[in-house]
This record gives sequence, C-alpha cells and structure tokens, in this order.
Amino acid sequence: KSGLIYILIFVAVILFMAKPFVIINSGEVGIKVTTGKYETIPLQPGFHLYIPVIQKVITVDTKVRLINYKSVEDMSSGGYDRGIRVNPAINILDTRGLPVSIELTVQYKLLPHGAPNTIATWGLSWEDKIVNTKVREIVRDVIGKYTAENLPQKRQEIANEIQKQVRAKIELIPGKPVILDSVELRDIELPAKIKAKIEELQAEKQNVMIAEQQKERAKREAERKAEIARGEAQKRRIEAQGKADQITIEAQAQAKANKIIANSLTS
Repeated sequence: KSGLIYILIFVAVILFMAKPFVIINSGEVGIKVTTGKYETIPLQPGFHLYIPVIQKVITVDTKVRLINYKSVEDMSSGGYDRGIRVNPAINILDTRGLPVSIELTVQYKLLPHGAPNTIATWGLSWEDKIVNTKVREIVRDVIGKYTAENLPQKRQEIANEIQKQVRAKIELIPGKPVILDSVELRDIELPAKIKAKIEELQAEKQNVMIAEQQKERAKREAERKAEIARGEAQKRRIEAQGKADQITIEAQAQAKANKIIANSLTS
C-alpha cells in the first residue's frame, strides 16, 4: 500500500509540474496544437486539459486592440496595456517630396472562430502582417496625393479616405480574420517651413478679417449717423411746416375777420 501511495504522489507531482491544463479567460480563445498541427476549433473561455509534450495551447487575445502611431518623443507613454501597441509615427513624402509625419490610432480585433487558421497562416505576429503593413501602405498612398500645406484643410477628407481604404483592404483578406473598428487621424506634423508659411497666411487672413470687421463697424456707424441726420432734418421740416401752417391759418382768420368788419360798415 505504501508503494501505491508513493506512486500516486509521484504521479501527482509530475502532473503538477507538467501542468496538463490551461484556463482560458474571457476575451480570449485557445488554440490547441497537437504535434505541430493546429486544431481548427478554438478553445472557448474555461478550463481545458491537454497532453504535455505532445500538445500545447496557444492563448490568443480577441478583445479590441489598438495600435497608436506616435512621434518618437511620445512613444514612452501608452504601453501600459498588452492590448495597446505603440508604433512610430508614419513618415512619408508629399507630392513635392517634403517630409510629413502622420499620427493615427487604429482599433481592431481578431475574430475568435477563425483564430486557429489566422495564427496558422500569419503566425503570432499577425498584427504586423495584417494591420500594420496595410495601414502604412494606405497612408502613404493617400497622403502622397496632397501637398503639405493643403493637408490641414483636407484633414477630415483624408481621415475618411484612409479609414475607408484600410477597411476595404482588410476585408479583402481571405477568411476575413480581423474586424476593423476605426482609424482615427490624430495629428499631421508638417515641415517647419510649411508650418511657418501657414501661420503667416493665417495671420494675413486674420488681419484682413479684422480690417473687414472695422470697415463693417464704420459703415454701420455712418449709417446710424446718417439715419440720425435724416431724422433731425425731417423733424425740422415738420416744425417749419407746422409754423408755416400756423401763420397761414392766422392770416386767413385775420382776412376773414377784416372782411366781416368791412361788410358791416355803411357809408
């Protein structure tokens, strides 16, 4: 009996050290690999057993994930979550060859039911191969059609076009392994001389706007004064007319009185 107990204890220790089980959390799926072959049905959240040495389980995150494309000086922040990746900003050239830096945030998630096939096809670096390369390629194509100084004015149009093309490109991938939630254009960093030129133009526009406002105020003030002058003139005309009418009425009354007196007199 003691020998049997030792055997059971030995087996328990071996099982504990080999850990022939895995716990899949919510928002994840497991991919069981048997002698190098990926099983097509993913393991759902919960407790699962597998055979050590012969089998292994790869855990894959299926929650919403983010890639933040940031400038180098800002890349230290934002790496606090495994679901958030920080990549360098996308540096490209405009139509005239001037350098432009684009900062984006891309939200996406891996489809759970197709995860085994996705990992088998693209590997564990599927994000770089499916999402990152497509985003960089499309941003270069879209931004390359504009001049640097026009980018701020076309910001919304550019953001919509990038998101539309990235979504279409990802949906064309066989099996549709990834769902794209959104592509947000956060910042467009222009060359220093272009920024200075834009600021100069904005200052000129502001000066013109101020001059127009001053002109409009002067016009309204002149109209107000003219209206007051017209009112005063009308007032004086009415007063003069009133006095003239009064004199006329008095003269007519006096003439009538004289006529009555003259008619009443005899020779």
